[in-house]
Amino acid sequence: MAMTNVPKTATLEDTSSISRTLTRAFDDDPMMRWFFPDDAARETALGRYFATLFTRQYVHHGVCERTGAAAAFWVAPEAQAKAVPDADTVRELQDILGDRAELFGAAVETAAGHAPGEPHWSLSLIGADPAAQGRGHGAALLRSGLARADASGLPAYLESSKPSNLPFYEHFGFTVREEIHLPGGGPTLWSMWREPHRPAGRPG
Repeated sequence: MAMTNVPKTATLEDTSSISRTLTRAFDDDPMMRWFFPDDAARETALGRYFATLFTRQYVHHGVCERTGAAAAFWVAPEAQAKAVPDADTVRELQDILGDRAELFGAAVETAAGHAPGEPHWSLSLIGADPAAQGRGHGAALLRSGLARADASGLPAYLESSKPSNLPFYEHFGFTVREEIHLPGGGPTLWSMWREPHRPAGRPG
């Protein structure tokens, strides 16, 4: 069955499919392998992790879209403060992370310290099922979010821990802003920035 790559708004009813998709998408991600080093337990833990982020955080305070094989969570500039996990969400994430919770907290705090201060759209998370690689799912979601940022005349920001993904983002106008070295021997994060593009035909 063909999986459409047309972006649609994600709702709570999509939680199971989104968590499965993101679990597959991030299985080889250096950051997720650092947070969840146990190969045998990673799939279950990642599923819980992404379901928690989606249901308790981004679906309420972000702009969440999906295709048949990918998902993306964006945060608008006016929602940045609200998108921070509340105490109950933090406790749930700590339970999922177990003895890696302290490393996770330090990584989040470090990354937050490098976040840009000016208004921007933040691409918090994007991932596509590797089985659908090359079919335009991730690109469709990225274009959709960037069109929203461009329409508002604001830049976009993201962080990637997978160096092989950097050319993909650069193709859409992002440039590396900074390398962030996480404490505790964690992987490198590349923060990336994209200035807004004017829609075709709009005078400068």
